[in-house]
Amino acid sequence: MTSRIARIETYVAAYPVVGAFKYAAAATRDTVLVKITDDSGNVGWGQSVPSRTWSYETLESVQTTIDRYLAPALIGVDAFDPDEVWRIMNRAIAPSFSTGQPLAKAGIDLALFDLTGRLLNETPAERWDRPGKTAVTLSWTLDPRSLDEVALEVGKAGERGFRNFNVKIGNDAAFDLEVCRETRRLAPGAFVWVDANGGYGLATALAVAPRLADLGIAAFEQPLPANHLSGYRELCRQKALPILMDEGIVSLTDVQEFHQLGLLDGVAMKVSRCGGLTEARKVVGYLLAHELLFFASGLTDPDLSLAASLHLFAAYDLPVPAALNAPQFLEGTILETAIRVDGDQAKVPTGPGLGVAVAEGLGGLVSGFKRGE
Repeated sequence: MTSRIARIETYVAAYPVVGAFKYAAAATRDTVLVKITDDSGNVGWGQSVPSRTWSYETLESVQTTIDRYLAPALIGVDAFDPDEVWRIMNRAIAPSFSTGQPLAKAGIDLALFDLTGRLLNETPAERWDRPGKTAVTLSWTLDPRSLDEVALEVGKAGERGFRNFNVKIGNDAAFDLEVCRETRRLAPGAFVWVDANGGYGLATALAVAPRLADLGIAAFEQPLPANHLSGYRELCRQKALPILMDEGIVSLTDVQEFHQLGLLDGVAMKVSRCGGLTEARKVVGYLLAHELLFFASGLTDPDLSLAASLHLFAAYDLPVPAALNAPQFLEGTILETAIRVDGDQAKVPTGPGLGVAVAEGLGGLVSGFKRGE
């Protein structure tokens, strides 16, 4: 079966933000939708989720990169040839240390996966020949500004049916430890891990890790900036807590090299950070084959990007709660039927492709934004 790419279009969808989260500080969470049409009129949809406070990719850079460079280069390419698609994308936007502009490329990758899955009439689990779970357990993100907010957020999580927590740290170590201590007091049976988003220096991370372990924290995600590699080696040698990488793992090559150098105990996987499902699935396969820790997170991914994450994490039997926090912080949908979340259980879409259907008019979330040309 072949399916030649005939047209690639982009749109901006803006989701209203509820609650307080440092990586979703604006009134809306703006994303780029990607629509790919093949030479027979078949359509697939993808979504890029740039976050300028997390990485260098912005809403504008993602849309112009797709419209001006990736889309023109891919016209006429077979949608069923991911190796050729990625060869062309990496030639159009070259790598630096790792994949160049992976968040932009993720929108293309997901749209092609959706298109080809619909043509095959297969779910992701069927395409990958994996049994797959029907739901993924989510964690609640804690990002408090004061200790009083911890009790409020833990209470809110409980009202919504959430039992486990991902705690954002990395600014003030003393305050961070108090937040974790309070979280553990309020939720003694919860699965809790921390994410510093590269905010600590090595000396602080080495001092904090044993104290976090004493509080029953499960893992220490991204304690240092992504390029502080010798520091990661020291933290792994300390063995106070399992050390997870996030921002530094963009491709299979990254995790292979860092693992061989003894710089990590596992990865907090993001589908969008790896450029979509094609590369993310390779990374997960490596983690499982080498018995490394497999955690999961996202970039407050709504709708299509959330669906892709749920498919991957369910198919590969994610063993811990996933920090996919769009249901916590975002409102609105571009889908005919929103992804169902019952308590902390996010239901995996069941249709072919990405398993979801985009609504006519894109749910009204693209109103007032210029479509990419």
